[in-house]
Formats: sequence, structure tokens, C-alpha cells
Amino acid sequence: MKRTKPPFRADHVGSLLRPQALREAREKYAKNEITPSQLKAVEDREIERVIKKQEEVGLEAITDGEFRRSWWHLDFLWGLDGAERYILDQGIAFAAVTTRAEGVRVTGKLGFSAHPMVDHFKFVQAHTTRTAKMTIPAPSAMYGRPVRNPINEAAYPTLDSLFEGLGKAYAKGVRAFADAGCRYLQLDEVFIAMLCDPRYRQQMRDRGDDPEKLGEAYADMINMAMSDIPSDMTITMHLCRGNYKSTYMGSGGYDAMQEVLFNKINVHGYFMEYDDERSGSFEPLRLLPKGKVVVLGLVTTKSGKLESKDELKRRIEQAAKYTDLDQLCLSGQCGFASTEEGNMLTEDEQWAKLARIVEVAREVWG
Repeated sequence: MKRTKPPFRADHVGSLLRPQALREAREKYAKNEITPSQLKAVEDREIERVIKKQEEVGLEAITDGEFRRSWWHLDFLWGLDGAERYILDQGIAFAAVTTRAEGVRVTGKLGFSAHPMVDHFKFVQAHTTRTAKMTIPAPSAMYGRPVRNPINEAAYPTLDSLFEGLGKAYAKGVRAFADAGCRYLQLDEVFIAMLCDPRYRQQMRDRGDDPEKLGEAYADMINMAMSDIPSDMTITMHLCRGNYKSTYMGSGGYDAMQEVLFNKINVHGYFMEYDDERSGSFEPLRLLPKGKVVVLGLVTTKSGKLESKDELKRRIEQAAKYTDLDQLCLSGQCGFASTEEGNMLTEDEQWAKLARIVEVAREVWG
């Protein structure tokens, strides 16, 4: 059965590999060789091109590929009132690489006012007749990295006060996207998924946090973020264990967080990473409530090797043993470029994977 509202049977997480022209323009801009308006002209042109490409491949949800940002999360967080960019002593350690040493710090009361990403959404909406999809980090992105971000204690003397302030700022932000016409918003949630990793849970304990309480707090913030949405707006969350230059941050099935995910969080759908054994079994899907949807991230975005149709159908069948086939959809396991560096595959391989998702979804759900 085809779905006419998001998430769609064939969907995608959102970020796309940055084209060479865009990379060059951003490098020139960083060196002050071109103006902000010259950079924007390149971004606009490349986004229009990538919108057409998504439509041609058969996707119903259309994004800007996150072409105007450097990180999946930091650019959004830097745009909040009371937050700013800062340079860390070192980057965040992934399985085989360390990220760029950038972070976010809280300098005062958090808020959402003149955020540039509302206009980023409007641009996509103005250039497609399909469903324009907006992706932003879940609120936990402000707190969940293993290296704790500096927080102004005069503004937020306790962790609870920080989480409440962050949740309220997000509620304003989500409402601003809704008022701009957004009806499909995705919260990218790495740190609830990371709480399924025993090593990460220990890192949180070592810095004085209780992993169980963090999961609950992150869930509360998502619910607060969604507290003022119109009835026809769909909010999904994407779960991932890190995606940087084709490497990852953590491993572990969803079991440790399954109750929080499915029984506490009010989102309408879940994009769940399931491209290899790092994500565990499909068993937690037995808790998926009626009326909610899981988008199975069976197609890896971490390599160019194309999954066979048979392999994908077999795994969809396995997942359908734990929940209704009608509550399932198909996507990539993550974006193709959670940061501007992108994953280790070509643009042609990226489009082949998206076309395969569309093809398999049509054959499975009609």
C-alpha cells in the first residue's frame, strides 16, 4: 500500500554528497575570496540541481542535501540564541578517524529567533511540488558528545534547567518551521542511539552523568520540541550511531532504549539504522505502537556497494516478523554526508542507492 503522507515507503535521511563546485565555493568563502552572496548563488544553483535529481530518482521527500551547512548538527545549534561556535582542544574520536575540532557552547539563555535555516527550508519548498523535508539535530546534540560542551552556569545552574531551556527553544523553532509551511520535519537523534553502546554509557558515567536518566531527559526534550505543532505536521526521528567519512562512533542494538523510543517519545515515525550487525536485531520492533512507522535503514550510505533487491526484500520480511509490514518503509541507514566531508562513495553510487530504495519500495508496497 502506497503512503501519501510522510514518512514515505521510499524515503531518505536527508544529507547528500557535496558537489565539487560547492566544495570549491565554500573553500573560497573560508579564505575571503568570495562574498556571502556569491557563495549563496552557488548554493542556490546546486540545491536546485539536487532537488531535480531527487525528483527524477522518484523520491517524494525532497531536501536541500544539507548543502548550506558544514555539520548535521552544529550549524543549527550555532544559530540558536545563547549558543555559539567554539574550537575544542581536539576532535571527537570515531572508529577510525577523529572529527574536526569544533563544538558549541551555551553562553546565555537559549532561544530561537532569527534562525537562517527557516529560510533554507523555504527555498526547498519554493523549488519542488513534492514534500519539502527539513532535517535538524535533536536537542540532545547540545549535550551528548563525549566531550562536554561549556555551559554558562549563571544562565543554567542545573542540568534540569538547561534541558528545560533547550526544550523550550526547540518548541519555538519547530513552530517557526511549521509557520513557514513545513509539514515534514526530522530530528536527527544520535545520542539516544549511542546510549545503546556500553562503552559510551561508561563515558557518560565517567563524566558524572546517569545514562538511564539521560535517555529519559532526551525523550522529554523531543516531546517538548513537538508540543506546539499543527495536527497535519509529521515529525520523525532518525537514529544513528555516528556518520563521519564512512566511519561510526558506537555499536549496540536498540534494546537498551526500546522502551524510551517506542513508549515515551511522541514522534510519528523512526528512521532506524539497520545496515549491519552494529545495529542489533529487529526484535525491538515488536514494541512499535500501532499508528507509528519505522523506516528501515537497510541500505548503507557508508560504502558504494549496491545492495541487491533480493537481499533488501529478505531483510524487510525479517523485520515484518516483529511488526506489521504496513508500518514499515525503506531508506538509507544515514545521510550520505552528515558533514561536508561526506562518506567514501561517489555521487553516481549515491544516486544508484536512492534509485534502488525507490525500486524495492514499489515492488514491496506497490
